[in-house]
Amino acid sequence: MSYTLDLSGRVALVTGASGGLGEQFAKTLAKAGAAVVLASRRTDRLMALRAEIESLGGDAHVVALDVTDLASIKAAIAHAETEVGPIDILINNSGVSTTQRLQDVTEEDYDFVLNTNTKGAFFVAQEVAKRMLARAKGSAPGSYVGGRIINIASMAGLKVLPQIGIYCMSKAAVVQMTKAMAVEWGRYGINVNAICPGYIDTEINHHHWETEQGQKLIQMLPRKRIGKPSDLDAVLVMLCAAESHFVNGAVIAADDGFGA
Repeated sequence: MSYTLDLSGRVALVTGASGGLGEQFAKTLAKAGAAVVLASRRTDRLMALRAEIESLGGDAHVVALDVTDLASIKAAIAHAETEVGPIDILINNSGVSTTQRLQDVTEEDYDFVLNTNTKGAFFVAQEVAKRMLARAKGSAPGSYVGGRIINIASMAGLKVLPQIGIYCMSKAAVVQMTKAMAVEWGRYGINVNAICPGYIDTEINHHHWETEQGQKLIQMLPRKRIGKPSDLDAVLVMLCAAESHFVNGAVIAADDGFGA
């Protein structure tokens, strides 16, 4: 006997899919049966990822998306729904960071982080939700089966960490944004939840874990290890599945106990 979560027939949009967690999320959803729309500014990377997913029997599509540009958001989502079909699942993953003490943060640093992590995430979710709401109310075509929006926040949105204060602020806003969206949209069958990953080994930070500073940080973690992108697979698929209809407004820490 086994238990399977099947996303066949669902369309999932993954922002920030050109690398890191976004790439893993896209592969995981495709493996679970969803048609995956890969969105990012780096479309060359997306093309390579699409080819990889298709070689494994998955269904993947590419759209160019700059989450800091509202016109780009609207165009990308319209293109995705025209080409693939109504978006059932949004993985709101795009994110950036800077490293410096608060007294050294410039206006450019502040805008760089907040415009992507908070403003961008909000308006991507809003544009997808408008279409989900229209289908739920019967004012737009498409068979409504219940929407899923998963905002990728961070343990840094729950626990302040030194030298990335602006990033912490931006992800704390995503946590509250998730709860607000869950309250307003839940009555229409749209479940909005957040995943707060801890330290995950990705191509962007891989070299850091081999440095003296990175090794010191690892020794401070509860189980003295960092995660792999695949460590988030189970919680991601669970939140996307129809079976998770009673999970709404949840903020799930996947940090190996670091924030406990």
